[in-house]
Amino acid sequence: MRTIQEAFARAKSQGRAAFIPYVTGGHPDMATCARLIAALDKSGADIIEIGVPFSDPVADGPVIQTAGKIALDGGATPAGIIELAAGLRDQVSAPLVLMTYYNPMLAMGLDSFAARSAQAGVAGVIVPDLPPEEAGPWLQAAREHGLDTIFLVTPGTSRERLQTVLRACSGFLYYVSMYGVTGGALRMDAKSLAAVQRVRQAAAGLPVAVGFGVAAPEQAAALAGVADGVIVGSALVKRMLEAESAEQGLAAASDLALSLSGSLAA
Repeated sequence: MRTIQEAFARAKSQGRAAFIPYVTGGHPDMATCARLIAALDKSGADIIEIGVPFSDPVADGPVIQTAGKIALDGGATPAGIIELAAGLRDQVSAPLVLMTYYNPMLAMGLDSFAARSAQAGVAGVIVPDLPPEEAGPWLQAAREHGLDTIFLVTPGTSRERLQTVLRACSGFLYYVSMYGVTGGALRMDAKSLAAVQRVRQAAAGLPVAVGFGVAAPEQAAALAGVADGVIVGSALVKRMLEAESAEQGLAAASDLALSLSGSLAA
């Protein structure tokens, strides 16, 4: 399994942006989720995000909320998602990143969460409801166990706050492409693309990946010229939700992943 830094370097050396798909951990069940992650790895994923289902997913739109509830109803837990990652570490080459809210981390204990994640082969953690000003205890635990912590910024993030986020961030910076929750309708225009370029310049070498609303190859292609990576979540999860069977869902998600990864040459 590559590191996050190696994944971005590899994509850059091939003249393209990194493809970062998201899956809801434990959806539709643990075994199928593991197969989906392996399929995405084969379909061009450079980094794979695994969402830890949570009962109050404030940043998630209706698609991921629905998938998360199905996973929770099926018995998914933070410990179970970490075990899922551990079972995949020798099967996939893309580094695995957990996307979780802060409460599950606190419930497990920050050092325990970091230690167990690192032992499972997890490369980094995204915590959308953790501001950098309050992240000191987690950052200490993460650094002790060799985990990157990926923070988020938005189009409305001020220059001053961007610098605060960048001082705490490692692995890559997650640029939220719009206001609202995941899965909204993304509009790509010159102003939006220029905003990504400004953040990327400020990041001074830390890779910037764009997510929230990217659903189609043409959107990914537009972003490939201004971002280091493109994150796709709801569109892939939706394929799994709408499929009549696990096999159909895996095939549909893999087909979309292949189209998206193939569109990312800058």
